[in-house]
Amino acid sequence: MKSFLQTEEWLKFQKEVGHKTWRFDDGKIWANIIKYPLPFGKSYLYIPHGPEIEFDRIKSGLKNELANFIKYLKDLAGEEKSIFVKMEPLLDVVAELIYRKGIKKSSKQIQPQRTVIVDLGLSEEHLLGRMHQKTRYNINLSEKKGLQLEESADVDMFWELLKQTAKKDQFFTHPKEYYKKMLEFFKDGKELQTKLFLVKANDDRAVGAAIVMIYYNSAYYLHGAMDREYKSLMVPYFMHWEIIKFLKLTTNNLRPITFYDFWGIDAKKWPGVTRFKLGWGGREKEYPGSFDIPISRFWYFAYNLARKII
Repeated sequence: MKSFLQTEEWLKFQKEVGHKTWRFDDGKIWANIIKYPLPFGKSYLYIPHGPEIEFDRIKSGLKNELANFIKYLKDLAGEEKSIFVKMEPLLDVVAELIYRKGIKKSSKQIQPQRTVIVDLGLSEEHLLGRMHQKTRYNINLSEKKGLQLEESADVDMFWELLKQTAKKDQFFTHPKEYYKKMLEFFKDGKELQTKLFLVKANDDRAVGAAIVMIYYNSAYYLHGAMDREYKSLMVPYFMHWEIIKFLKLTTNNLRPITFYDFWGIDAKKWPGVTRFKLGWGGREKEYPGSFDIPISRFWYFAYNLARKII
């Protein structure tokens, strides 16, 4: 299982947007490591969807290999005055090894722990058949509203829609410059490519938008927004169905795109969004979660206490 968050291109992008980064790679274990700031001048180190372990290359001494990796993390965190290291591996077997090293699971995840993945290798008829009846109905309804999907480079329009959506749904966004840099940085990427899609109404007004990341044989729906004044047009249903059809005809380095990842569900945090994503009939996938290595016990305790209060 591969993750775009563990590619060298993603690490370079993180550096581009102002983060200090490191790449651990001894040929057997590798990890992208990103430094993130915390209040009071503190910080933490973060390994998204990692570490990754090439078990076939480790003939013996797995415990020693892992111990060396953890020592490296602790030393690095100490040098950077980071109060903890957070890891979010993709594979259960890696999580189990981490847990056996005495590294406890954290209740705070950065990346979504559960997601929905649609198999683009299926025919359109088969995909429609797997969907919830309401999803199918709303797609049919949206196709009668005169909507159009187009690729775009209009970050300003995306930002205006995103601000509106964030205010309505009460979530925080990255700064506008982050999305602009993401689209520019991966425009002609070798491993990773980003695409901005806009949905236009009859009056040529943008009413929906999505940023999709393409890596290997998968596409990831990372960021989305819509104009709530046009809610009756069923814009999200039209947008994702058109994106799915677009991706089925798309290749990445001559490789077909076979999976569309809706990138995160959580029935407690986002009940409406979760119902919407589950309606597409994809496969639910759950990842092991988050694991923390405390470096400064006092500040780690203070951090967790503050997070509970806030």
